[in-house]
Amino acid sequence: MKRPVIGITMGDAAGIGPEVAVKLLAKGSVYEICKPLVLGDEKVIAKIIDNYKYRFCINKIKNPKEAKFTWGTIDVLDLSNIDIDKLKLGRVDAMCGKAAVEYIEKAVGLVKNKKLNAIVTAPICKESMYKAGFHYLGHTELLAHLAKTRKVVMMIAGGTLRTVLVTRHLPLKKVSGSLTIQEILQVIRITNQSMKKLFTIHNPRIIVSSLNPHCGEGGILGTEEKQIIIPAVNKVRREGIDVYGPFSPDKTIYEAASGRFDVAVVMYHDQSLIPVKLLAFNRGVNVTLGLPFVRTSPCHGTAFDIADKGVADPSSMFEALKLATRMATKR
Repeated sequence: MKRPVIGITMGDAAGIGPEVAVKLLAKGSVYEICKPLVLGDEKVIAKIIDNYKYRFCINKIKNPKEAKFTWGTIDVLDLSNIDIDKLKLGRVDAMCGKAAVEYIEKAVGLVKNKKLNAIVTAPICKESMYKAGFHYLGHTELLAHLAKTRKVVMMIAGGTLRTVLVTRHLPLKKVSGSLTIQEILQVIRITNQSMKKLFTIHNPRIIVSSLNPHCGEGGILGTEEKQIIIPAVNKVRREGIDVYGPFSPDKTIYEAASGRFDVAVVMYHDQSLIPVKLLAFNRGVNVTLGLPFVRTSPCHGTAFDIADKGVADPSSMFEALKLATRMATKR
């Protein structure tokens, strides 16, 4: 594969997604490694270009075959689903939530039909999506539904650290009750397969964190390790997976970030996000493992508070694009 075609969904039009997409495509180096195609609303992209005085042309298309894939021209597969006169930046809006879902639906349809080689998604707002009637916890769950995939896993990567989450967007009080031996088994197996397939690491070394401080101190600080995590780790180890743990979360992250392990499997959201953002705040990437196609995204949200201020940083989006490109060429 020479240059893969990467679909870039515009995300929530009221957030920074359109801005970081345009700033990303202002980089000539993007066109050296891939063929980027924005799935979104042409009027929104045009307004960003006009507001910030970019000297770009827009190639408004309805089919990827019409794209030019040349720097200086932004190819936009236009869904025309935003009323630009009603768009209020920095606000929760059902119109934007509905449109954001439609961009993802279109991208998944195209990647299934081999019109795209991978998808990079700009941030969406869960509240706007809910207002539009789509009750998904986020991109990961929506993508799993569209791909008809029973089990997907979220990886957050940045700097020298790759982390995979057993639970994702849950209140902390519900995490313990959501952990099961079977759930941890599935996550470790998918992680092992994905590291081989997407990252071409033939025998990945996987480290697993505990849920509780000090691995539960033999049950004094919690029994999840003895009852759930250790049995799961022992089972997949017998299957031939090179997995170690559980270790306390601090040791797990230290060992993975130092390069002694290829990836860390952690139990809940902040065990992953805090260390990754500490190491690589503007360069973190979200990768969905277990899908039949490549999907990445920047490791930040819609940032309504800075929408339309021109200060959004496209670095994480660029890292997501580069990683999607590398993975697409290895499939």
